[in-house]
Amino acid sequence: MRILITGATGFAGGHLADLLLLQPEAELLGISRRCERRRDGRFQLAACDLTDRGAVASLLQEWQPRQIYHLAGYAHAGRSFREPDAAWSGNLEATRGLLEGVQCWGGSPRILLVGSGLVYGEPETAGASCDEHCLLRPDSPYAASKAAADLLGYQCWRSTCLEIVRARPFNHVGPGQSAEFAVAHFARQFVEIERGLRPPCLETGDLGPRRDLTDVRDIVRGYVILMERGVPGEVYNLGSGTDFSMREVLDRLLKLAAVRCEVQSRADLMREAETRVLRADASKIRRDLGWSPRIPLEQSLADVLAHWRQVS
Repeated sequence: MRILITGATGFAGGHLADLLLLQPEAELLGISRRCERRRDGRFQLAACDLTDRGAVASLLQEWQPRQIYHLAGYAHAGRSFREPDAAWSGNLEATRGLLEGVQCWGGSPRILLVGSGLVYGEPETAGASCDEHCLLRPDSPYAASKAAADLLGYQCWRSTCLEIVRARPFNHVGPGQSAEFAVAHFARQFVEIERGLRPPCLETGDLGPRRDLTDVRDIVRGYVILMERGVPGEVYNLGSGTDFSMREVLDRLLKLAAVRCEVQSRADLMREAETRVLRADASKIRRDLGWSPRIPLEQSLADVLAHWRQVS
């Protein structure tokens, strides 16, 4: 079973690779834009720019994967306002390059395209959960480029024989996430305060937005289920169905970290546009495929803190 993972060196990509390697028959090729080619047992890693269709087709011809998990892309919603070209290239053009590379190669792998719950934007009814039938109302270059890549995946499924399943994960957290994201950013600061490496003052952005948070290990388990049993052409939300304000998440981390500190907001950490409430209705994948989150938020937060205590 040869499996290709784009974005294999990223947060979710690393957790997905760990999960897939539990399958004795799995042989993985992970690709990233910038990495050295190397092999570690059943996991190879290679560099490939997905916007280079020729390079993609050549790699696919060499590897002949039966499954492709497409996780690679531009990941920073807030920063995308300053870097819209990078967002559009990393999300839409990279997805286009991959799908056209597959068609040029001529193979017929199953493909999971990983999008984002942020494509829904602010719900039409304040506070409502978003299911797969909701209108897409993206409010950042990141979300708009993800929505375009999602629709490209649908169009490609309609016009080819490729088995393409789309996933829309909502916010996910867990060990190994970059400190450019809120929960990991809080946790790293707590650890630095614990060790006396910074004064007892925690810097934050806007703590008012409410997000549906799921552990990354539950999310990648959902990806494997979708790859195995998701219906081609369909799209599936992945989320807990419960939303938390960033203030609530920060308070829970404070209890786990057992430090006393002042909380100070910084203007440069605020986003130009911010969806205030985003919550998943993931009843489709629960009902049809039996997936649901297993790891509670408290465990996720404890594991994030433990990670930063190990690496700091």
